[in-house]
Amino acid sequence: MSNKQLRQNRIKEILRNQIISSHEEMVKALRAEGIQVTQATLSRDFAEMGVVRTFTDGKVRYNLNTEDWGAQISKLISFEILNVEMNEYCVLLRTIAGRAQGVAHYIDRLNKPEILGTIGGVDTVVVIPNSIKNTQLVYEYIKEIIRSS
Repeated sequence: MSNKQLRQNRIKEILRNQIISSHEEMVKALRAEGIQVTQATLSRDFAEMGVVRTFTDGKVRYNLNTEDWGAQISKLISFEILNVEMNEYCVLLRTIAGRAQGVAHYIDRLNKPEILGTIGGVDTVVVIPNSIKNTQLVYEYIKEIIRSS
């Protein structure tokens, strides 16, 4: 399991078992478990995971928003993809600098049978269809993600 997956799993557990009202509280909770994280990384994790701020009894609390997670992330991803191209073998995405790996991770987690996998760099994602026959389908699917924002 990657450090990111481990960290995000711990974030989920902490949010389920504790009341976390600020990023600083989450950073402290993670550090208590030996996980070092910056504020910027935590913000990206929260965005990727669909963590939302809620107000209960006049107090702020961070929660996993399981109902809107897919829609929120899809909207975010659609803004991060700048261009989509394809050839007969693969689909190539150009992203905002530094966001390619997050976009690749999102596409991988869709678990679409037509997508064999992704490779994310700094600002480029290669999406590999499971078959040359599905390249156009994958291309159209990515374009739909962008249009749906």
